[in-house]
Amino acid sequence: MKRLVILGGGESGVGTALLGIKKGYNVFVSDKGKIKEEYKKVLKHFEIDWEEEQHTESKILNADLVMKSPGIPDKVALVQKLAAKNIPVISEIEFASKYTDATIIGITGSNGKTTTTMMVNHILKEEGLHVGMAGNIGDSYAKMVSENNFDYYVLEISSFQLDGIVDFKPHIAIITNITPDHLDRYNYEFDNYITSKFRIAENQTEDDYLIYDADDEVLVSWLEKHPVKSKLIPFSLTKQFKEGVCLKNNKIHITTQNNTIEMATDNLALEGKHNLKNTMAASAASKLVNIRKATIRASIENFQGAAHRLESVLKIAHVHYVNDSKATNVNATYYALESMKSATVWIVGGVDKGNDYKSLMPLVREKVKAIICLGVDNSKIIEEFGNVVDLLVETKSMNEAVKMAYKIGQRGDTVLLSPACASFDLFENYEDRGNQFKAAVKSL
Repeated sequence: MKRLVILGGGESGVGTALLGIKKGYNVFVSDKGKIKEEYKKVLKHFEIDWEEEQHTESKILNADLVMKSPGIPDKVALVQKLAAKNIPVISEIEFASKYTDATIIGITGSNGKTTTTMMVNHILKEEGLHVGMAGNIGDSYAKMVSENNFDYYVLEISSFQLDGIVDFKPHIAIITNITPDHLDRYNYEFDNYITSKFRIAENQTEDDYLIYDADDEVLVSWLEKHPVKSKLIPFSLTKQFKEGVCLKNNKIHITTQNNTIEMATDNLALEGKHNLKNTMAASAASKLVNIRKATIRASIENFQGAAHRLESVLKIAHVHYVNDSKATNVNATYYALESMKSATVWIVGGVDKGNDYKSLMPLVREKVKAIICLGVDNSKIIEEFGNVVDLLVETKSMNEAVKMAYKIGQRGDTVLLSPACASFDLFENYEDRGNQFKAAVKSL
């Protein structure tokens, strides 16, 4: 019996354990931190061997295969020891994909991948297809594979998950965009991060598709230097294509497989240029799996966006409160500020991942009336914007930040939580940060 060791006892780790047991592996789960009670119950129920708050090397270095949680960097000593012993270390998406024949639509990118993933899943479900949504969103992909027999999987895939693939190959890959993010994980080399994102296409063949943003100079330049085997389906707000997605006369034109469909942009559920691009990418993927035009059109008009992405919370005293906690990098916050239509009180800050805030300067000058810093270390934000806005204050809790925003906000203003940073200094994750924001607003 082959031994499968799983590093990390979270959603992906426990899901992989369940699939591993089902496929006949001797499974051991090891977590350096504490394992949540909900996951312990599952491990105990299925009599899976596990440990927490330690990594017992004698139980790990005898593995035939290791699945590593995406949160664990390759450079940690234990992973280096596994590599030295030539023990394969893979990601959950690599492991789970070996046990399904479903058509896979894989979506990555620095921003927009959650919304695009949810939109593709929504369109396919509206068509009545048997589809599962997993990866960096929702339930564990491996758990889904162990419990279901879906015909399609729509997977949101992070660069960390792509770092652990060997043979994984989506039939349709989408790269929404690439901007500097997680550079602390990639030795502060942008090219390393770009390479990681493009791994989504490295095993594709000429029978597969890569949908990408042709307005993104990073993507276009990389593809010129590093051609892929898959068929390219570009999308753009300004360019025209024989095969791809473009805008003509305020309509989305999708041309694939020598066939064109068009859809008006007047009634899209989500606002903003970035969401128009997410819609283009999702529509192209849907057309490639032969979803009817009527279904695509209806789906993009009734789609409800992702939580914590420009999520409208409340209007209080004619001030609009917006939760964009999922904006964990500068580019995501750029999109948020770009979509603001009124004077904005901006709540920003957290764990800086090598951020360069310069791209935000024109939008801050134009739209931001006050900045509320919410983080342990706000020095970079203060240095960048301290002389640009009339008011900049530091806060140490979400309640304090929201109360300060309430004092500053005037009739017609927007209070925007869009941190441009990771959340781990003051919060469990971006969901916790967003939920605390919503709770604080509702208690005003």
